[in-house]
Amino acid sequence: MIVMIIVIALFIGIGIIFINGKGSSLIAGFNTMSPEEKENYDTVALCKFMGKMMFVLSFCMLFWLLSEVYASDWLFTVGIVLFIGVVAFMLIYANTGNRFKK
Repeated sequence: MIVMIIVIALFIGIGIIFINGKGSSLIAGFNTMSPEEKENYDTVALCKFMGKMMFVLSFCMLFWLLSEVYASDWLFTVGIVLFIGVVAFMLIYANTGNRFKK
């Protein structure tokens, strides 16, 4: 349970960094781009989106923590379904529509 609390706190901490428009080097794929490619993206908007998603993912993990506290399997299932749904949404939203290109 302590590990789960640490992971949730870590996600919230990274979310705070992202929501302030910083930490773009922590985004997988973005940090491997050349500087010329990075100029084509709105890094602040991308970071803010990722920050919001980190907060949502940490909320989903709270269900996992609650499932341990209350010994309830259905809370864990709800958390997993929400987590997978949010990750799928993140991948689709961020990679379609050129939303973060300048």
